[in-house]
Amino acid sequence: MFQYQKKLQYPINIKKKDLKMAKYLVTQYGGSNGELGAALRYLNQRYSMPDNRGKALLTDIGTEELAHVEMISTMIYQLTKDATIEELESVGLGPHYAEHSKGLYPTDSNGVPFTVAYFATTGDPIADLYEDMAAEQKARAVYENLINMTDDKDVINPLIWLRQREIVHFNMFKDLVSIYEKEKKVNY
Repeated sequence: MFQYQKKLQYPINIKKKDLKMAKYLVTQYGGSNGELGAALRYLNQRYSMPDNRGKALLTDIGTEELAHVEMISTMIYQLTKDATIEELESVGLGPHYAEHSKGLYPTDSNGVPFTVAYFATTGDPIADLYEDMAAEQKARAVYENLINMTDDKDVINPLIWLRQREIVHFNMFKDLVSIYEKEKKVNY
């Protein structure tokens, strides 16, 4: 069961409008290596784990990824707050505005809509956990790229925190793989 706390995992307080950064950051909302895909991947894969330990881990991390969607959404909102239509058009967000106004819509930074084809599930716990480890590494790399694209500490600090969570999740998945391999919970 999920419990919602009415606060972000990490405080977001961006004071400076930056529409280019918002356009880039949306990839961590609905892009192939983004938080929405991670949340759905883990919450879907949990059912094929061989024990409650694996199901619990995937549920916990999947739920946390939903909290990361909330953080990314908040960052995008704050980066675009009070933007004019002309400003949005100047950074290539005119097509988004035409269809969604300033509402969030899950896409990557090129405007390609989110698709479940971004993630896989095989029903094989080891294969799925390696997929999850790769997903965490790709998300970490994207966060590092995003950090390199701004000098605004109000943007950088939450991105560093999110990058660190990718590393933590990678290690949690790695530990579970080790346990399953040691206990021979899965067949090769």
